[in-house]
Amino acid sequence: MSLSRRRFTKEFKEAALRRLELGASVAEVARAWEVNPNVLHRWRRELREYAAKAFLGEGRSRTQGSRIAELERKVRRQAMEVDFLRRCLQHVEEQRRLQALTIRTSPTRSLTKKCAQRA
Repeated sequence: MSLSRRRFTKEFKEAALRRLELGASVAEVARAWEVNPNVLHRWRRELREYAAKAFLGEGRSRTQGSRIAELERKVRRQAMEVDFLRRCLQHVEEQRRLQALTIRTSPTRSLTKKCAQRA
């Protein structure tokens, strides 16, 4: 049996907090609006800390948004690292090919030079 979390609109939260400002106790507002008193305390703290930016989304907190932004930055950085390492690997492979070509051709050149000197 899974319980889904309730999501409250910005207007709902502001109305509940307005009632607290008018002098109602946390317990009264919690009973009337059917929310946990701790939720009211959290909403009050968020409003105090973030003012106009409080309650931006329904159910999505700023911490989730910042976490998503952090993960997106990490993905971008790792993509850049992968691209860099891929280019490095291509460079190393090119160097190996060039080195293999010079090793194959150098004995032939030295033999040709020796033969030319003897003749």
